[in-house]
Amino acid sequence: MSTTENSQQRPLEGLRVLDLTRALAGPYATLLLAGLGAEVIKLEDPVGGDLARDNSPYVGRDGVVVERRHADDISISHLTRARGKHGISLNLKHPEAKTVFADLVKGCDIVVENFTSGTADRLGVGYDAAKAANPRVIYCSLSGFGANGSEGGKAMDVIIQALSGAMYTSGAPGEPPVRMGVPMADMLAPVFAVIGILAALEQRHRTGVGQHIDVSMLGALTSFVAIENWSAMAAAGMPSRTGLTVQRLSPFGVFECADGYIALVAVHDKLAAGLFRAMGQVELLQHPQFATRDARVANATELEARINGWSRQLPVVDVVAALEAQGVPVAPVRHPEDALVDPRVMARNETMPIAHPSYSSDIDLRTAGIPILFSGARTGFDPVLPVAIGEHNSDVYARLTGYSAEQLESLKRQGVI
Repeated sequence: MSTTENSQQRPLEGLRVLDLTRALAGPYATLLLAGLGAEVIKLEDPVGGDLARDNSPYVGRDGVVVERRHADDISISHLTRARGKHGISLNLKHPEAKTVFADLVKGCDIVVENFTSGTADRLGVGYDAAKAANPRVIYCSLSGFGANGSEGGKAMDVIIQALSGAMYTSGAPGEPPVRMGVPMADMLAPVFAVIGILAALEQRHRTGVGQHIDVSMLGALTSFVAIENWSAMAAAGMPSRTGLTVQRLSPFGVFECADGYIALVAVHDKLAAGLFRAMGQVELLQHPQFATRDARVANATELEARINGWSRQLPVVDVVAALEAQGVPVAPVRHPEDALVDPRVMARNETMPIAHPSYSSDIDLRTAGIPILFSGARTGFDPVLPVAIGEHNSDVYARLTGYSAEQLESLKRQGVI
């Protein structure tokens, strides 16, 4: 990174976030805010802390292990999600916690929570309590089914994938639904949460007051599923599940090679012609079943069989080379480990290395960066991580609330922090 880039500020510098979240969806939202420059204060229960602290695998003096062996082993989930965050502790179930929460909110611009609907209000740390302490505060609730008390129970990513219909869209006809390997609901909803927070900040510039933002994991993922009109496809007799391909765009999808798989797109006539040339079957250009786009869609099953019959005889590298030579969009289907070290994404800090603060590792531990580049700003995380629960209590409470060392010691003895 150049000197100029190093000297640039991050877009959200000067803003402070009180982070009440845990697990993945909420912490990913505040991770994005931290990477954009906000000061994030991660609040954890004094006993146990964030659930992600106990996610296997761990990294420490013995390298990467499945089971925690030493007290200073750190969950890679926590190492990833708590980057750039200052850690404090507060027992929200303690009667005194409401007062401490209010004192913290007075010094914050944004509060983010992802409790089950209604829990924050029952604990006395909901939007009404935050607004009473700071009318300018922007308070974001990120829950499974919305903060309006909708029925639904506990929301886990796999539950939301199932309820949204997303799980059913993957897989072939007659086969079981397919759980997406990336926790899409947990990752998508926080992106909408950040969009809502940024929009509310802009409105606050005009009005001077904050507001409550309510994002539903189910709503976020279902809105993505709804981009396709499933009823219309059913009425037209198009299958909703086609497995590795999308037959209404045929040829479009994943095809098998001798040693792996490739993805290709040859939707339009020009691309289809390039595909047929790469296959050495230019006569298909005149074949009535494949000569037009509509004909290829109508005969997608036979066309896909012909493509697989060709590609299965060749290694991935040869299939990719043949298609690229004809200008057909194609890519090998890569393992995530290979994808994360693509020079293009590493150069843009879209993936980043992480490491235990005290021990080195021979393994390239690589995780998510901030996939946004600015011409007049930079992104990145402050060099801070709450290794221990409440690691930054003294500093943060002193700065935000003015509590003295004696007051903090008293709160600790009472079990408040």
